[in-house]
Amino acid sequence: MPGTRPGMAVLLSARPGWVGSFVMTPPKILVFAGSIRTGSYNARLAALAAKELALAGADVTRISLEDYPMPIYDGDAEAKNGVPPKARELKQMMAAHQGVFIASPEYNASITPLLKNIIDWISRVRERGEAPLAVFKDRVFALGGASDSPYGAVRSLMALRQVLELGCGALVIPEQITVFRAGEAFDEMDNLREERAAASLKRVVQRLVDAAREMA
Repeated sequence: MPGTRPGMAVLLSARPGWVGSFVMTPPKILVFAGSIRTGSYNARLAALAAKELALAGADVTRISLEDYPMPIYDGDAEAKNGVPPKARELKQMMAAHQGVFIASPEYNASITPLLKNIIDWISRVRERGEAPLAVFKDRVFALGGASDSPYGAVRSLMALRQVLELGCGALVIPEQITVFRAGEAFDEMDNLREERAAASLKRVVQRLVDAAREMA
């Protein structure tokens, strides 16, 4: 995103919409990619999604998982040392938003180890008196993926949907955005060249905003 540096949290606020004489509170949406690779297609997709979400009326926070380093999840390490501070910090950030957009790369027909590890650690964070996995169940998720393959990361999104819905009890909207042949998909302004892909992203964004607004 122009004017920002990698790893920096970005706040994008749109003007609240008006309905008659009442102000609609903009839903808060958290956006990140499941990759921290330099030049990641999914980081570019996440940045574009953040821009579209702001245009659709959301209050958007975009982060990089590079700023949330965590060890590989291990039950013995958790029993000995507790939950890493960054896992607790990221869980609290997620809890402050009504919606989450994840741009997920595809590694061997599944999600990245980085993203799976983040989800595993967050699932272990629980405040006093809080139900298990509450942070996943009290908000809505939307998924997207970009890949150089002709499959467009669709297998990654299937795996991620299973982890979130079946593993964590999350609400994941059925609409999703898959970007095929990602090396050629973005123009010089990091917008999607293909009209159908751009329209698909807008549909996902609007559906996420609408669903998150109901959570607000």
